[in-house]
This record gives sequence, structure tokens and C-alpha cells, in this order.
Amino acid sequence: MFREFARPKPKAADQSAEIIDIGTAAPIKPETSVEDEAERDRLDLKSRLHDHLLDRLNLAILDKIETSELRREVSNLVQSVLKSEGRPLMADEFKAMVEELLHEVLGLGPLEPLLADGTINDILVNAHDKVYVERHGILERSSCRFRDERHLLRVIDKIVSSIGRRIDESQPWVDARLADGSRVNAIIRPCAVDGPSVSIRKFSRVPLTMQSLVEKGALNEDAARLLQALVDAKLNILISGGTGSGKTTMLNAMSAFIGPAERIVTIEDAAELQLQQEHVLRLETRPESPNGTGAVHQRDLLKNALRMRPDRIIVGEVRGPEAFDMLQAMNTGHDGSMTTVHANTARDAISRVEQMVQMTGMELPHSTIRATIASALHFVVQLNRLSDGSRRVMAISEITGMEGDIPTMQDIFVFRRTGKDEAGRITGEFHATGIRPKSMSVLEAAGIDLSSISFARRR
Repeated sequence: MFREFARPKPKAADQSAEIIDIGTAAPIKPETSVEDEAERDRLDLKSRLHDHLLDRLNLAILDKIETSELRREVSNLVQSVLKSEGRPLMADEFKAMVEELLHEVLGLGPLEPLLADGTINDILVNAHDKVYVERHGILERSSCRFRDERHLLRVIDKIVSSIGRRIDESQPWVDARLADGSRVNAIIRPCAVDGPSVSIRKFSRVPLTMQSLVEKGALNEDAARLLQALVDAKLNILISGGTGSGKTTMLNAMSAFIGPAERIVTIEDAAELQLQQEHVLRLETRPESPNGTGAVHQRDLLKNALRMRPDRIIVGEVRGPEAFDMLQAMNTGHDGSMTTVHANTARDAISRVEQMVQMTGMELPHSTIRATIASALHFVVQLNRLSDGSRRVMAISEITGMEGDIPTMQDIFVFRRTGKDEAGRITGEFHATGIRPKSMSVLEAAGIDLSSISFARRR
């Protein structure tokens, strides 16, 4: 009877990886599916083949080897190892294994198929065995996986070392970019509790044009013509929006209107702008070295850019005290400059810039900062990513001056939501507000023909 009460209680399945059988007290391991076992076995085989391949390849001359020749070498290696192990593979499995090994040697391993998929916008690696992708604004889990944490760390190191950056325990996160300009953020232990994580924001291999954005419904033809007129007239523009709202895409599209005779200097944390002009000088910040020296910030590059005879300065994103130097540049002859900022509305964007100027540590009155902003910036283009995943221009707003110590603004074009359709997509209309820009005289003096733009409000 006492033995009955002394029996250990079974642990809940969600509290432990093992379940104790009362009768035998022997641990029973959780069931593993046949698919999981087969996947682990395949990854183990790929790991062994990869090690054999690294032993045989001369990595120093890898970039000089033709891909076709390397493919033959990999195929021969796979055949040799499979024969020695007495392990047959189907033709399609063999071909897939060869391709994956080529990705490991020449590219970024399991990420390569995702990077090549044009329908994917974001790649989010939460752990070595948890990879998600975003297609058309919707997140879904991918079948892609890394063998283990070491495998994922090797890919991360390959990305960051290619642009001269580092990631280790002393600096466990890094912003980087891929060769095509895609934005990469990586973070590792101890800051990433569950293991290394990677976030990749893919950029289109062919930059989206303003016409493409119109066709996708991000804005209408009249608004697109106005934006082109603003760039042609060399007015200063602030592009505002939340994360993933398409700020960089819009900046690329608008910069395409800059004439080929102008000298453009771009300043970014990680160079990702895809400007199509020939006369472009790209500058990129540099993190500090392991001994804590050698860091180059956006503010340093902005100050240096002023000595480089730029016609226009484009800052990928202002996040701190460099906002003050950007405003100074806009106010001292570098007309037509552009930058982006994180904010939810055009009014918030102005407040954010004001806060950044205060980060300089200079004791400037609020009224002085706001007057500087109002004189430096002419228009704010507000973008939002909506709940259905679509990215739209929500407003094109003009900064018209000061009323007291408050910058005044007026919306020229706005997007008004009307609801959702049966597929869950946001419906609405992008239209003019009926207000003509106060800067019309400036645009006309620059020789801009505005007759094709309708500022009349629809009824």
C-alpha cells in the first residue's frame, strides 16, 4: 500500500523531454518522425561530403575555377563517397546534393535558394532549425534549415567578413549587406538566447522604378509626377515610415530622377542604395575595432562629404546627431538632398528629427531647431506598411513655414482607407486634397511643367 503512494507521478509531456513509465520506471524518448530522421541523416551526409570537399579544394584559387569544372569535381566526390559507403541515391537526390554543396562552397549554403526566390521579401532565421520567409507581406515557415549552430555561424561569418566587419562575443551583433545590396542584421550568443539569428531584407535585383510603384498601387500617377517635379526642382525631401514600409525603395525610385550631370554622395551604415547614375560616390560607416578605436560614424562622413563638392547628399537613414549636419547641408547650398527617418506620420517625422538634433548635446532652443528644420526640409513623403502586407504612400506633405515656434504642414496627396475586400486586402483611394503646393512658384521658376498634375480634390 505504501509502495502505491511512493510511485513517482508521470511528468507532463510539455514539461519534460522524457516520460517516466510507472511500471518500469524506464525513460521513454519522445517519438521522432521518419521524416525528421531522414532529414538528419541527409544533413549528416552533406556535412561529411562538405568536409571531404574542403580537404580536396584549394580555396585560394576557388574564384578562378569555372563553375562547370567545380560542379564536375563535386559530382565525382559525391559518387566516390557514396560508393565507399554503399549508399545509393536517386538521380534527383544526387543532383540536389551537388547543388547544396556548391551553395556551401560558393554561396551562403541553405540561404541560396531563398535568396534566388523572387517572391520572397524577407528571410528571418530565428535559430538553425527555424527559418521563416515573407511572401507578399505574409510570414510562413520555410523547410530550409542549417545543420547546427556552427553551420549557421559559419554562414554569418562569411557574410560579415566579406565587407570587412566582424561578429563575436565582444560585438555580438552586426549590420551588413550582401553583394546585391540586400540588408543583413545578425546577432549571436550571449545576446541571442536561443542561438544565432539572421534577418535579411532582400532588394530587387532590378530596382523598382516610380512607374512600378504606381502599377503596384503604392501611389497614383499625379503623385508620382509631383515627386519627379520636386526632385527636378532640387527641393529637399524627407522620406518617413516604419520598419519595412519601403523607405529605401522609394528613395531609390526618386533618386532615378536626378540628372546624370550631378555629383551625388551617398552616406549609409551599410551601403544598400541602388542608384543608377554614373556620377555617384558611396560612403559607408565603419564599426570600432576590437580595441575600441577606429569607428567612423555617419556624422563624420557627412562632415567630410561637404568637402567633396557634392551637388546632392543622400543619407540612407538618419538615426542620431547626424541629423543636425544633414539639415546644415540642406541649408547651405546642397539643394535636392534626401534622407529617410523612422516615424509613423509626417508630423512625427519632424518631431523625430528635432529629437535627433538634440542628441548633439548643443543647448539649442526648441524654436531654433524647429526653424532650422522648417527652412531645410520642403516635403515629407510618408509610407506605411498596412496590415495586409502592402506598402503604400500615405501622404505627401509640404512644410510651409512656421506658426509661432511650430512648423506648419499641409497634405497635398493622401491615401484614405475604405475597408477590406473579401481577400483581406486593404481598400482605399489615393487622391489629391485640393491644396496646391505653396512651392508652386519655386517649381515653375525651375522650368517644371505642372499642367499634367491634377491637384483638384475628387468629390
